[in-house]
This record gives sequence, C-alpha cells and structure tokens, in this order.
Amino acid sequence: MTDLHHGPVRPTAAAKPALCPVALADVAFEPESLFGQWQHRNATRTLPHCVKQLKASGALDNLRLVTGEKSGGFRNMWFADSDVHKTLEAAAWHLARQPGDATLAAFLDSTVALLAKAQGDDGYLNSYYTAVKPDRRWRELHRSHELYVAGHLFQAAVAAARAGVGSELLAVARRFADLLVDTFGAADGPDGLDGHPEVETALVELYRVTGHRPYLDLAGRMIDLRGRGLLNDERFDSAYLQDHVPVREAREVAGHAVRQLYLLAGVVDVAVETHDDELLAAARRLWDDAFGRKTYITGAHGSRHRDEAFGDPYELPADRAYAETCAAIASVQWNWRMLLATGESRFADELERALYNAVAGSTSLEGKRFSQSNPLHLRTGHDGSEEDAPSHRPPWHSRACCPPNLARLIASLHGYTTTTDHDGVQVHLYSAGTIRTEVDGSAVEITTRTDYPWHGRVELTVTASAPLTLSLRVPGWCTSTRVRVNGAPVDAVPRNGYLRLRRDWSAGATVVLDLDMPVRVVRPHPRIDAIRGCVALTRGPLVYCVEQADLPTDIVLEDVRIDPINPAITGLRGSPQALTVRGAVEPPPTDKLYTDAVPATSSPITFAAVPYFLWGNRTPGPMRVWMPTTTG
Repeated sequence: MTDLHHGPVRPTAAAKPALCPVALADVAFEPESLFGQWQHRNATRTLPHCVKQLKASGALDNLRLVTGEKSGGFRNMWFADSDVHKTLEAAAWHLARQPGDATLAAFLDSTVALLAKAQGDDGYLNSYYTAVKPDRRWRELHRSHELYVAGHLFQAAVAAARAGVGSELLAVARRFADLLVDTFGAADGPDGLDGHPEVETALVELYRVTGHRPYLDLAGRMIDLRGRGLLNDERFDSAYLQDHVPVREAREVAGHAVRQLYLLAGVVDVAVETHDDELLAAARRLWDDAFGRKTYITGAHGSRHRDEAFGDPYELPADRAYAETCAAIASVQWNWRMLLATGESRFADELERALYNAVAGSTSLEGKRFSQSNPLHLRTGHDGSEEDAPSHRPPWHSRACCPPNLARLIASLHGYTTTTDHDGVQVHLYSAGTIRTEVDGSAVEITTRTDYPWHGRVELTVTASAPLTLSLRVPGWCTSTRVRVNGAPVDAVPRNGYLRLRRDWSAGATVVLDLDMPVRVVRPHPRIDAIRGCVALTRGPLVYCVEQADLPTDIVLEDVRIDPINPAITGLRGSPQALTVRGAVEPPPTDKLYTDAVPATSSPITFAAVPYFLWGNRTPGPMRVWMPTTTG
C-alpha cells in the first residue's frame, strides 16, 4: 500500500496536482489547541456516542437481518447503512492517530466482520435492498441511495487501508466496487446514476488506493451521464437530482445542496486524475456561482427547507436557512480538492470559513448533540419541535447523516492543514502542533505555537535539511501582516494569498507571523433582501452572533440594534471568546402588526456577542447573526 498513513484525499503522482497533502501521520495538534480539543472531544464523546446510536437506532441490526442473526423488521431510513460506514471511517482515522484505543478497534473489527458476512456472493451490500426490496435492486436509483451508500463504504475502506486497520474492509469494498464496474461500467451497458451523488469521489479515492483504473473510469462515466434526464422523481425535479444539465455545461449550482457539493468534489477528483481541463473549468465556474451568490456568511449552503436546496442568487434568509451540516462538510471537502488542484488561497479561505463556523457550530460543546439545520437567526417564540429546524441540538436524528459525518471529518482534520510541492511546504490552517514531512527527500520539521483563532500571532520554529520555501496563508479577511525571522523584520508581501519565505533552514529559524484581527462590521450584498439594513460582526475567521442569554430578561432580542460605527471592543471579562457590543434597544411603537408610527424610544445598551459556533450551549433562546443597526 503505497499511500499508508495518508488522509482522505491523496492524488496520484501521475495527476500532478498543484499541491500534495502531507501524510496524516505528519501532522499532530497540541491537545490545548482548538483543533486538538475538537479531536479529543470527537474521540471521547462524539465517536462513542455514534457507536451507541448505531446500536440503538437499528443500523447494525439491519445488517444482522441479512446475516440471519436477527429477526423482525427493518428499522430507520433505507440508507442507514451509510451511518455505519461513516462511523467506521471516523474510527479508522482515529485509530491511525491513536492505535491503542481498544474499544474503537473492537467496534471496527466486529463491524467489518459483520459487513463481510452480510455481503452477497456477487459483492452486493445493502441491508435495505437485500432484506426489504430484493427485487428492486438498481431499479430505484433516483431515490434508493444504493450507490451513495456504496460510496461511503468505499471511503471507510480507504480510511482503513491508509490507517492500517480492518484489513478485510478493503476486500469487501472492492468486491462491491467490482460489481458496480461490471454492472454500470461498460459504455454500451446500463446507465448507473444515483439520485444522491457521492460515489464518484469515493470511487476515485478507491482507485488512488488500489491503482485499479476501472474505478476511476466509472466515476468519470457517472459524471458525464448527468444532465440527460435519466433520473425521475415523483416529488422533486431533475435539478434537485443534478440531472438537469450536463456538468460540463452547468452555469449555476442547483438542487439539493449536499448532493451538488459531493458531486463537485468528485468532479475535481476526476478532472485532476484525467487531466481534464474542461471539467476543472466547470468546477471553477460553479464555485464562482456558489461562493459569489449562494453562500451564507458562516460558509453554510442551502436556503430552502423543502428540498434542502440552493435557492435563487442572493436568496439567503437568515431565519429560514436550511444550511445543512453535511453541506458544510461537503464544502470543506470540495474546497480542499480545489486547493490541491490549483494552489489558490481563496479555496483555503472558504474551507476555513466553513470549518470554524458552519461545521463547528453544528456540535454542542459536550460533543453529543448535533444540528442538521444551522440557521443564522432563531426567532423569539420559534417553534423548534421539527428536527430540521430545532430550537436546540438534538442528540440524534431520524436521518442521522450529520453526526457520523462530523465524526469522520474531525477525526481526519489534521489531513486538511498542510501541503507540499517541489519547492517547499504550505501551511493553510493554523494550529499549535507539529508538522514533520519531506520535500523532495529532504526532512522538514515545523513546530507551531499559536492561540489562533482567538489571536493572530503564529510562531513557527522551522528546521529543514535543504533550502525550501515556507508558504504561510494570509487569510482574505486580513489586510495587514507583519513577519519576523529570528527576531528581524522581513519585508515580505503576500502574493496570491501566501507569504513565501525561501531560505536555508538547516540551522533552524523562528518565524513570527502577526495577522491583524480587528473586529469587522460586515454588510450584506444589497440584493440579499432578507437581511437588508443589517450588519454582522466577524473577527478573524469567526462569525459572531447575539443570544438572548446575554441580554436582560426584559429585553427581546428582535428589539436590539447594533451601533455600526463603533460596535465592539474585543474581549469580555478577559475572555477571548466574546465581544462587547454597543447598541440600543428600540421597542416597537405599537402592538399593531402594521403601522405608520416610528419608534418613540431608544435606550443605549451594551451586550455580548459570542462566536457563532458556540451558540446554543447555555439557556435555550433566540439567536441572530445579522443585527439591524441604530442608523438603519
């Protein structure tokens, strides 16, 4: 296995991407860092919780229906096998970092054995369509999720192979993948197209692990089949299923947000491995649309609850945001692939924005409650009884796609921070920790000390056995930087989003990068009608929000205005997590729903704003990111 210990994405050498991710084993976060805390919480709370819920929800018992170890009926969603696969993937990434975790190792081994036992003689593996609808196999691809579920199995197998655990899982995945190739791989054979894209990117990564070209060819075929109207759904149209226009011709992201973003991750993978410039250009074009007109300030995607979909350009309502967690995770995955393919910092900027806000905000501080929908405004009196738009984070969901998806991302998070090229090392995400890698056979070690994202100072001690270029990302939100090497100022100007320092590092050197982090008052594009006249506060990569918990009990959040001229002072009672905000309370002039009266009173108020990813961890209540202003 040539790529043992690598992370979720590993382009082949023949692909010649602009950047190559370092091995998963090459990066370690300090436990006290924010990323280190996230990984510890994931390992000790979220992952064990996911395993427990797989048992309680029936996801594991569904497989035992197939093996004959259980009797009774199928439980949960028809694609519940994917929850098992994602949890397996998370466990594999965790075991690559902490191989001594006997409990998770036992879960992985026993579950892999169960999957092997449940697999059909021909390689087919899907508990629902085996136990409930054996005569409908491959006949309901618009809704069956059969290939989607298979994709998550393949990704779990890739993780196990690269972690050096669960050796039988790769064989299970390959038997199923070979069945897909035999069934759908021939140009003159039946068309295999899943209503929920995901298998495309998984097939490419399986090809990268095994070197078996038919997996890559099948992924490319599936991408090029889209847009021919092959999928019909009685409830949603072809745009919802990404089957309304060929990918190469598409001008706008559309339909179910998670499906669109997973598809685009696969598009980039295929484009890179096949050197398909036209396909990569399509991905760029769709990226421009997604992030130019259809992304929330938190990095979230999906403005419509009905079909969990992208809306029209600038249709970004704060209170009705669907903003599914899985879409934010898919955005991280797509942006990482775009970054590797091009080396352009804008993709790292969007990856970081989604990670620190939309992804991080979906998990409670104790790691066992999760949101599927992530609104930017929770109204006073909000009916949070619906799990798609709750007033709090539930411990699980009837469609439990998000919790194990979070677990697998956080378990592999150190695989999304650092890359190399022929010239040196690029650091894209900052965290206290260590990087030990190689550039053209020369050893490189970087020790990072930083309190990012709370503060903008990043101190790196660098040692390398040969001259190389150290590239440090300057985020798009940062307008002023200072850099010193061994205490001496360096006149370096960011170029294309990176400060590039080339020197002989053999004697070791300390680099101090200071990224200015003022509080920024952000205004929305004037075409976003839902939040016209409002502003949001950001600092560094973090988006802030206001919660009812930080207001006097007699003040309603919707009556609070923010001073856009002089809104905030960093720090609250010595905490780096909160901002002190100046504003006013403007109660409505009348109880009438519509009136020509103007507010008669305005009282000054000082209150706290907290990072969006921390909302909902105290007393339940209203929250909002976009605040009306005292001058609006």
